Amino acid sequence: MEFQAKQIAALIGGSIDGDENAVVNDFAKIEQGKPGAISFLANPQYEHYIYETKSSVVLVNEDFKPSKPVEATLIRVKNAYEAVSKLLQIYDSMKPKRKGIDPLAFVAPTAKIGKDVYLAPFVAIGDGAEIGDGAELHPHATVGARAKVGKNTIMYSNSVVYHDCVVGNDCILHAGSVIGADGFGFAPTPEGYEKIPQIGIVIIEDNVEVGANTCVDRSTMGATIVHKGVKLDNLVQIAHNVEVGSHTVMSAQAGVAGSCKIGQWCMLGGQVGVAGHITLGDRVYAGAQSGIPGGRLVKQGNCTVMGYPAIDHQNFARSAAAYKNLPELVKEVNELRKEIEQLKQCKSN
Repeated sequence: MEFQAKQIAALIGGSIDGDENAVVNDFAKIEQGKPGAISFLANPQYEHYIYETKSSVVLVNEDFKPSKPVEATLIRVKNAYEAVSKLLQIYDSMKPKRKGIDPLAFVAPTAKIGKDVYLAPFVAIGDGAEIGDGAELHPHATVGARAKVGKNTIMYSNSVVYHDCVVGNDCILHAGSVIGADGFGFAPTPEGYEKIPQIGIVIIEDNVEVGANTCVDRSTMGATIVHKGVKLDNLVQIAHNVEVGSHTVMSAQAGVAGSCKIGQWCMLGGQVGVAGHITLGDRVYAGAQSGIPGGRLVKQGNCTVMGYPAIDHQNFARSAAAYKNLPELVKEVNELRKEIEQLKQCKSN
């Protein structure tokens, strides 16, 4: 597919500096630009690349002022990063969708398959399961008995939706993700740990993306719920009976323990851990490797926290600055103690 610069500008509401008829047919990072590609410049640290890039078109912010001549055609927009994101979405939507059921796919006789569905080789659909219109299931994707997968949802290879669980419309389940495995429930006995049956389900609402090898566990009773618009990175763990508020995002290796309630529009950085049975308010932003065992700050929401136990990020920064000086401070304190003891002895004499 080829587009002229003027066509692209019309799509994203931009203005052109240079050749409006410049043709592009590919995307490239600005430092790896090539003829026929479109790139973008959003971070000023990369500005030096725009003067040497071979890309035919570059998206820039409206206020960008080049310090020397630029060979590429520039398209000025309010936000270059958002503009390239929109173009990528348009480009992706124009790719032809695969349809049809491969002869090597297994579909239970009682399953319901919607229109224009793609079932790749070795897909397995259980008894009474429902697959919505336009859904795509890639090789070895599995949908358990009575489970539901919504319209236009994509399940990549080896992703699994366990029995009775529900996945909404326009979701993406990346390779190896597991929706509805048993929650970690065991009762200690003199003979060992006795398994507590996990009889609940998982509900994934619309427009949720679940990363590769991420797990959302079924509830002991009721439902583990991931609300609309949530984005989970690779290797994230959502335990049983958790509720994740809409539009919350979690980075790789974040973990949420059982029965937590996470608010809307929260952001959990990589390796953040949230203890069980606590509530996070809306718009809690937790820095990487933070540990959240509870606290008034996160319950109220609208805060940024770091560290373990997680505290206000500015307080954490001051504490971290002091921490690196602890060896010297301890040495000074010990010396002061010695001086005080010497003064006491002199006074007693």
